[in-house]
Amino acid sequence: MRKWINNIGPGPLIAAAFIGPGTVTLCSIAGLDFGFSLLWTLVLSIIATIVLQEMAARLGIVSQKSLSEVIKNEIKNPLTKNIIITLILLAIVIGNAAYEAGNISGGVLGLESVFGEKSLNILGLNINFYGILLGLIAFIVLFIGNYKVLEKSLIFLVIIMSVSFVITAVITKPDFLKLIEGLFIPKFPKGSILIIIGLIGTTVVPYNLFLHASLVKEKWNKVSDLKFARNDTIIAIVIGGIVSMCIVISSASLEIESINNAADLAKGIEPLYGYSSKYILAVGLFSAGITSAITAPLAAAYVTTGCLGWPMKMKSVKFRTVWMFILIIGVISSSLGFKSIEIIKFAQVANGILLPVVAGLLIWIVNKKSVLGKFKNSKWQNLTGLMILIITIFLGLKSILKVFEIL
Repeated sequence: MRKWINNIGPGPLIAAAFIGPGTVTLCSIAGLDFGFSLLWTLVLSIIATIVLQEMAARLGIVSQKSLSEVIKNEIKNPLTKNIIITLILLAIVIGNAAYEAGNISGGVLGLESVFGEKSLNILGLNINFYGILLGLIAFIVLFIGNYKVLEKSLIFLVIIMSVSFVITAVITKPDFLKLIEGLFIPKFPKGSILIIIGLIGTTVVPYNLFLHASLVKEKWNKVSDLKFARNDTIIAIVIGGIVSMCIVISSASLEIESINNAADLAKGIEPLYGYSSKYILAVGLFSAGITSAITAPLAAAYVTTGCLGWPMKMKSVKFRTVWMFILIIGVISSSLGFKSIEIIKFAQVANGILLPVVAGLLIWIVNKKSVLGKFKNSKWQNLTGLMILIITIFLGLKSILKVFEIL
């Protein structure tokens, strides 16, 4: 047990990154509208995430370079390299800045579910106190610049989040046979296609591939550690997937008309399962918000420094400047209740294009003997990766079309 604990790596950080308020909201809507029938989508998402994140972790450990560094080195055509690097920078940096407001707002909803709203009036502006508080917590954890502190902080929060959502699901006493059917029998209920795309898209996250390849180097530097990284990845992502499933299970039992945000799930559970159940869920929601609020700026910093050739050290001025920029935009947007719709639309389009591009580049790179030597992809890994790539292309196209339908 001690050996296993000592070899917990960045896996929980990756799980923390993909379970944010957006995931909670989407899983809540999936459960409310379609019951258990879309749980199979999360099973598929978990498998796809494990496959891609294992490739990213293997790349980081064997090459001791970040994914953005390897992409820069391996693409020889200057024009192609510049286009791809620019796309990655725009999608990750601007995208994460746009979504950081949502992460902090999600944590705020968790606190407001328990303590009620609290705002400050500064220079005529009505500022949410909890948004400032969450931003300060994220700032302290990131500014310390110590991987072990970051790792332990997020592992603690992920454990709290996981226990909270699992207890909530158990309280609802789901029908076991329907639950099994939903997990293993694919169904496409009328009107469910966009939710299916969303559930996969919110789990298979492009910036997590960059984050994972960078963070494994902080934990491991020998190829003999690959087995620890693989186990760490599988366990953490499966736990993250179970958390998402528990949210679907919880909301499937609710007797309310609609869910507009994650806080509605907490309100809906209270009259059915008792006053204390609201608090349990609120703790999970707070943890989901704060963990994503920490990992999104961190990922943006790793990607930017790797793409621009800056030092990839958590205490370097340039590294800190990037994550501070992302965090400050998120705090301001959340605290003032301001959201730039055009930026968020751009982020959706950019990430829709980025996911298949990054997945394709990753599969290409992990097949290069010059980069990974004998640790390059096997035929089975390539077959699985190719299937996932096709799915990500489909997801990307649907994501872009959805946004332009809005426009």
